[in-house]
Amino acid sequence: MVRERLAELGLELPPVVPPVASYVPAVRSGDHVFTSGQLPMVDGALHATGKVGAEVDPEVATEAARLCALNALAAIDALVGLESITRVVKVVGFVASAPGFTGQPGVINGASHLLGDVFGDAGVHARSAVGVAELPLGAPVEVELIVEVRT
Repeated sequence: MVRERLAELGLELPPVVPPVASYVPAVRSGDHVFTSGQLPMVDGALHATGKVGAEVDPEVATEAARLCALNALAAIDALVGLESITRVVKVVGFVASAPGFTGQPGVINGASHLLGDVFGDAGVHARSAVGVAELPLGAPVEVELIVEVRT
């Protein structure tokens, strides 16, 4: 059903992004899966680089957050399968922000809207959207997911 919904939305899960340091893309603990922070990688390269509100327009960053969420779903799929997800519990989004940029919630909506579109009511989640000085590799956005899965 989840894969069908992705197809209806014209989306495909990308390959799992290899870690850029010493960690794994996702870990299961009981009936939850926690993803590592996912960057907006497409075919092994960042979708954009720089700070939002300076080098990166908020609209580009919103799309980057959407890509981060897709990458997180790919990590979950590789670990337990998408169909095992029963609820998206929490989204944590980090936005590399230029001084004075305060639109972090709007940027992370890219991830939140994607999850709502894919999972419907089960995609409604708690969330944090945090502005930071820098992110790995110069990424403008990084997103983590916590999902509940069937045991």
